[in-house]
Amino acid sequence: MSPQALPSPEPMLQAIADPGDVYAERVPLLAAAVAQGTGAVIVVLAMLLLPSEAARGVHPVAWALLQGVAAVATGYCIRMDSWWIPIHASFVPGLVWMLGFDWPPEFALALFCLLGSVYWGVSRNRVPLYLSSPGAAQAVAELLPRDRDFTFLDVGCGLGSILAYLARTRSAGLYHGVELAPVPFMLCRLRAALIGRNCRVRWDDFRNLDFGRYEVIYAYLSPAAMGALWNKAALEMRPGSLLVSNSFAVPGVQPTFTLDAGGSRLLVWRM
Repeated sequence: MSPQALPSPEPMLQAIADPGDVYAERVPLLAAAVAQGTGAVIVVLAMLLLPSEAARGVHPVAWALLQGVAAVATGYCIRMDSWWIPIHASFVPGLVWMLGFDWPPEFALALFCLLGSVYWGVSRNRVPLYLSSPGAAQAVAELLPRDRDFTFLDVGCGLGSILAYLARTRSAGLYHGVELAPVPFMLCRLRAALIGRNCRVRWDDFRNLDFGRYEVIYAYLSPAAMGALWNKAALEMRPGSLLVSNSFAVPGVQPTFTLDAGGSRLLVWRM
């Protein structure tokens, strides 16, 4: 199976000129800052246009909600991913709401560090923490060989639910997981240590791995990562091996077959 060509990098000027295809993909944090900044500008303009007495009579939460709506509208206009909508809508209102509790700054710092450790790298790879269901684990188990050894990789293994289930039910396999977020990695690493010698987890990006080492690769990522995953899989995976994606398709590439996984769908490509 011949790999698709990797997209050539675009310069920043083209990213700004074509926000729909490039801007939000290449620089998501900058796009988020544009959306939030535009919302703030709209709020300031509204304050200036209203009579001073009327502006002072507006509750701060109302201004925060207006900023959130404006940020959501801006994010939609520059075609940011849909999962940014609740972030834009709740960011400033959440800050205003939390100020009412008069919490110490150390609490806010600790909460920021915790969230950053759980969602580490989301702004770059646009892959949030998704947890695979027991139904997905059972469906994946049915794809694995029953009468011989094999190698398995969970890309973005999260808390390790897939690895733990498969290591118990298909003990002939050698299971590897890769995770970027520090807190899920540490929890999954501890879980793998309790499972036994047939399960290993590393803190890394899947782009740094050799996919040719694995007979079955499972991923529960996001639409934003599927193109890069497919390019690497098509280039490196051996003929006859399986690439399994929970819920998310590869743009322009039809799966070999699909499986119902108890509320979610597994898409399977035989390489």
